[in-house]
Amino acid sequence: MTATAWQVQSLLLDYPDEALLGRVPLLRTAVATLPDAIGAPLPALLDHLESTPLTDLTAEYVATFDHRKQFSPYLTYFVYGDTRKRGMALLRFKHAYRAAGLVLDDAELPDHLAVVLEFAAVDPPAGRRLLIEYRAGLELLRVGLREAGSPWAAVPESVSATLPPLGRHVRDAVARLAAEGPPEEEVGLAPFGGGFS
Repeated sequence: MTATAWQVQSLLLDYPDEALLGRVPLLRTAVATLPDAIGAPLPALLDHLESTPLTDLTAEYVATFDHRKQFSPYLTYFVYGDTRKRGMALLRFKHAYRAAGLVLDDAELPDHLAVVLEFAAVDPPAGRRLLIEYRAGLELLRVGLREAGSPWAAVPESVSATLPPLGRHVRDAVARLAAEGPPEEEVGLAPFGGGFS
């Protein structure tokens, strides 16, 4: 059940295109099988996808995820910013994927939430560990999108419902990251690209 949820969430968080819009009926069917806490946020996003022209969806997606760092879908960004430490964290994601027999292409960084969710659907124990390890970033994304009224808030809301309740340690980490923001140290991240081929 959780693997199904993660696959649906992965597809919904990916860049919108004709293929995604064509899958909306199938995604609705899958969402209907999910427990209420996990599935309940998702129909609103599916409705939005069906009722919005694709050109508007793509513009909205880019404006949300590509132009606003506080809505970064890259889980390590919130903890490490663009620092050398983030590069090492990205390498750990790639190693986890490789250990599961998955080959990455260079289309996306391996910590993009859609990529992590796709991996979690294939290898639930390892994917769950990554999601829990980077829960603070996920929660910042969830809260930020919800407060902005973004239709994509449905995805991290649903993902969060697949994970254990937030403990004090994660709540403290979220508060600290929200107050301080990610560290700054610009470095090239090109060698750490990812996305499944």
